Amino acid sequence: MFSSKANSIFQEVIKKYHIINTVDQSFTNVYDKNTHLLEHLLYRKCWIDTVQWHFEDIIRDPQIDPVAALKLKRQIDASNQDRTDMVEFIDSYFLDKYKNTSVKDNGTINTESPAWGVDRLSILALKIYHMEEEATRTDASETHREACQKKLDILLEQREDLSTAIDTLLDDISKGDKYMKVYKQMKMYNDDELNPVLRNQK
Repeated sequence: MFSSKANSIFQEVIKKYHIINTVDQSFTNVYDKNTHLLEHLLYRKCWIDTVQWHFEDIIRDPQIDPVAALKLKRQIDASNQDRTDMVEFIDSYFLDKYKNTSVKDNGTINTESPAWGVDRLSILALKIYHMEEEATRTDASETHREACQKKLDILLEQREDLSTAIDTLLDDISKGDKYMKVYKQMKMYNDDELNPVLRNQK
């Protein structure tokens, strides 16, 4: 199943990141895009999400230097754009994979594309990793650990449900019961022609 592969890669990425555990570490994709394109895309996608997860932690420090915070905000903005781009790359992979599939007359479209489901699955992997950390913290109270364990149980169930939903969607697409129609995000605030603040700087 696709979701099993994705979840395994996401766990691999998160474990790799936390060996050094810093947003400044270099990135190397362990999957060659020429021979393992899907794995390459999934690995890159989760790495972006993992770094951004820690960006979001850092910027919430109430003692953060304002200049450093502004720099970090720019990094988060760039990361968000990379995240969106990777979603579109993954959807392009699926569009190409199923391009010759005949859609049935009663075929329907889904509320989200497969890659946006993958996006949520990647974020969920990070939630699970960090909630498990909290549920097993030896320096936390028993009440804290128990509360986090309950949340972890829900997150694990959510991953199972989301994984099933993604696999079902891909199976439906492969059979022509559903079809893909991907709309680019067309974000305006990063475009110096569409964002009036940026346009006026020219």
